[in-house]
Amino acid sequence: MTTIVAVKKNGVVTIAADTLTTFGNTRLHALQDNSHDKILRTGDNFIGVCGSAAHHLVLTSLLSKSPDVQLNSKASIFETFRKLHPVLKEECFLNPKEDEEDPYESSQITALIANASGIFGIYSMREVFEYTQFWAIGSGHEFALGAMHFAYKQVENAEEIARIGLDAGIAYDKNSSAPITLYSVKLNR
Repeated sequence: MTTIVAVKKNGVVTIAADTLTTFGNTRLHALQDNSHDKILRTGDNFIGVCGSAAHHLVLTSLLSKSPDVQLNSKASIFETFRKLHPVLKEECFLNPKEDEEDPYESSQITALIANASGIFGIYSMREVFEYTQFWAIGSGHEFALGAMHFAYKQVENAEEIARIGLDAGIAYDKNSSAPITLYSVKLNR
């Protein structure tokens, strides 16, 4: 899977991701993958996507065709992904089933969004969270969260905290590997 982290500190938001792609036991490293960046950019937004490699292609295509994409608040992210869900099913053939007891159809997407408004997470049933300091997603997220929890009080730089979290994910998660990609933006507030 992956490790993707985002950190907000001292007026800066940083998002970073590992670059390894896996297919079962097969590992495709960045040197062999021409499109290894797990963070896509749409407008002034950076979106780190984990899960199926198809998500990156699908979201890149759909978000580039949607002129009304708004990703700067919980409500706007929810509305964007609510509008995308039927398109994912009809045009991209998304399988919306996860568990029979789920209250809603799944979009099968887990992503972190970083922009001048902050850090947001979007999850499979279009749940949206806004994070005040940092967060991580993917199979290495627990290692990254632990490292960033420790570093956040001691390190003043958002980029450095993100690197610390990502380094932990890469060190301990078999589905994450260097090199990393990293992007930073200044906060509006």
